Amino acid sequence: MSQRDEHADGFARVPDGFERLWTPHRMAYIEADKPEDSDDEACPFCAAPKKDDEVGLIVHRGEHCYAVMNLFPYNPGHLLICPYRHVPRYLDLTDAETQEFTQLTKDGIRALEAAAAPLGYNIGMNQGEVAGAGVAAHLHQHIVPRWGGDSNFLPIIAQTKALPQLLEDARSRLADAWPGK
Repeated sequence: MSQRDEHADGFARVPDGFERLWTPHRMAYIEADKPEDSDDEACPFCAAPKKDDEVGLIVHRGEHCYAVMNLFPYNPGHLLICPYRHVPRYLDLTDAETQEFTQLTKDGIRALEAAAAPLGYNIGMNQGEVAGAGVAAHLHQHIVPRWGGDSNFLPIIAQTKALPQLLEDARSRLADAWPGK
């Protein structure tokens, strides 16, 4: 029997009270090629603003930044705030971009409250591939609306995410509820 065939119970370990759920299917995403820092041609956040709002999933366009639906949302209404400029780090933003980036984050929360009444939010950005950024070359901030009981084990055990609303419907509702419209 090779070491690979040994049962996990035979390995030395210190019990810590946690059960482990292994998700090896995630390695395909982790190891996938990501756009290079200078490769704005392959960048989805550079491509989206060049499309019609519905096709590009754009919710709102500002002068320096825009709000777009996440193509692979954690929850309905999962928004991303992006600068138009292809920059990887928050520190790379100009003062004007930073101000609008922050304002669009606040406006996105207001639109979500008007359109979907979430009970909470996860807001943040992952800078760098090792920090979890799926597209590390282009800065983006997540606004994930949360409701009680909105997550379960389906993504882990069935590679399935249950979303009760179509992406197009969520985009339309948020665009209609965007402050100042």
